[in-house]
Amino acid sequence: MSKPTEFWLVRHGETEWAKTGQHSGRHDLALTPRGELEAQALRGALSPHEFSLVLCSPLQRARKTCEIAGFSSHAQIEPLIMEWDYGDCTSFTQEQLRQKHPDWNVWTGPIPNGESIEQIAARADEVIEKYRNTGGKVLLFAHGHFLRIFASRYLKLPPETGIALAMDPCAVSIMGWDAGFPAIRQWNRVY
Repeated sequence: MSKPTEFWLVRHGETEWAKTGQHSGRHDLALTPRGELEAQALRGALSPHEFSLVLCSPLQRARKTCEIAGFSSHAQIEPLIMEWDYGDCTSFTQEQLRQKHPDWNVWTGPIPNGESIEQIAARADEVIEKYRNTGGKVLLFAHGHFLRIFASRYLKLPPETGIALAMDPCAVSIMGWDAGFPAIRQWNRVY
């Protein structure tokens, strides 16, 4: 019997908009010099591990993180793990959006002309179903909000649970098993 699949979740390195708190979504941002250094630190932390599969978002901040960390040569681009499409909220900070919608946050919206949290959850569910029988370790280079919803869905919790799962740039989190149940094995470790 093969070992149950673990999902190793890596948020991309710092971008200019991550520094300012702007919602990046599908906007294709480059890493900052600091983001590149963060990705370099991942190389030493991840290289001792064998991964059955490496998946990467098509957005350049994830692809560059994957490349610098040393995994781009065998990474598979997976559009399902792209960041949340924030629609008309893209490029705005939470504070700016609250001027229009008091108490606004990404978890409760609204997200005009973007994806609903249920749509993100459906994408996360599809990724879990598609790769859960891979066996071994599956490494994902993706984005903060998507990965937080992915973790929630992996644990069979509502997607809004992601609000409590903060994730720093280039943090590594591991979703695995405990006594046969889905479990967080490591969360938000920065190297």
